[in-house]
Amino acid sequence: MGCFSFFFRRSADPPTSRFYEFEDELSEVQNLKLYTYKELRCATDDFSPANKIGEGGFGPVYRGRLRHGKDAAIKVLSAESKQGAREFLTEIKLISDIEHENLAKLCGCCVEGNHRILVYDYLENNSLAQTLLGNGHSSLEFSWRTRSKICIGIAKGLAFLHEEVRPHIVHRDIKASNILLDKDLTPKISDFGLAKLIPANMTHVSTRVAGTIGYLAPEYAIRGQLTRRADVYSFGVLLVEIVSGRCNTNSLLPIEEQFILERTWDLYEKNELIELIDAELNGDFDVEEACKYLKIGLLCTQDNPKLRPVMSTVVKMLSGEMEIDEGKITKPGLISDFMDLKVRSTPNKTANHDPKKNIFNTTTTSSGSDNAEHSLLTSNNTSQSTMTFTDVWDRAN
Repeated sequence: MGCFSFFFRRSADPPTSRFYEFEDELSEVQNLKLYTYKELRCATDDFSPANKIGEGGFGPVYRGRLRHGKDAAIKVLSAESKQGAREFLTEIKLISDIEHENLAKLCGCCVEGNHRILVYDYLENNSLAQTLLGNGHSSLEFSWRTRSKICIGIAKGLAFLHEEVRPHIVHRDIKASNILLDKDLTPKISDFGLAKLIPANMTHVSTRVAGTIGYLAPEYAIRGQLTRRADVYSFGVLLVEIVSGRCNTNSLLPIEEQFILERTWDLYEKNELIELIDAELNGDFDVEEACKYLKIGLLCTQDNPKLRPVMSTVVKMLSGEMEIDEGKITKPGLISDFMDLKVRSTPNKTANHDPKKNIFNTTTTSSGSDNAEHSLLTSNNTSQSTMTFTDVWDRAN
């Protein structure tokens, strides 16, 4: 039966669980510690708000002290979460057997009753969203050397998922809040709840659109065509955010500066990319290297996905092992180019916006025999409230 047998032991009064149907799959997962709900409840002081360290589209994350004094990040999937049993199992199975310096380590889980909880190694310095892009509330200093290290680390982690793991893994939600930092500010890619496998004999998969507005590649957002190049696009946006120190969208800025890719392209055409580099660096950076990183960001976000480099090539360009061919840089797929798309909601439901969490839950319609599904589109910026999509549904499943 394997290590999950404790939770699936037959009895006269078996626990109510949605996971019985996945018993065989769970038994195959190795090298994973199982926790009871009681243990994790105690570890977090009954999931105290004081121990809450983050909030994702699927639920809150708490800092907890496990037995033997080990700290952990405990991700509790909410009852309202759109991540169902299948997505939960995907996250467990995808990352339980893979290890890389730049991937967050899943060390345990709880699937007791209706509870779905993931236990990760605790990373001391939270996420890029809450530190570098967190409105100055962090005491961390992000020198140019540190930012360069973070960019290269994220790229290496993605290259590992895209090119070394079999079958290849597309993360689907690369963004600042999913990049965690350890005590040495080494970046760790986290949250694989939306990850998809790309079989070796397939160039892409058609799937429902789920991810974060501002990081979504146009071909994926509009047509639901998912390839590894969608992650490359998201990384390109993140790369520009790290260099500039600002979020991809900011409605408080003048209209021509609100969308970071538009701003980057405009400055690139004027040969003025230096204006986008974070003023918090106080001039203490390599101008040529910083501008090179911005150009790599443009290469990664080109409208035609076939023109975007693979992540192993991105690593080489960032680390200086390969030169950039500026002649290959074309206009990025800009967020404003599909701002007029609208969500077509079912008659008795509309797109709901939670102004506190900036999460959009949209019910999309389909044609023919396709089944409508919920797509979770999360946004880190309230300025993106008009950013909605049409023709997004799961055509594969």
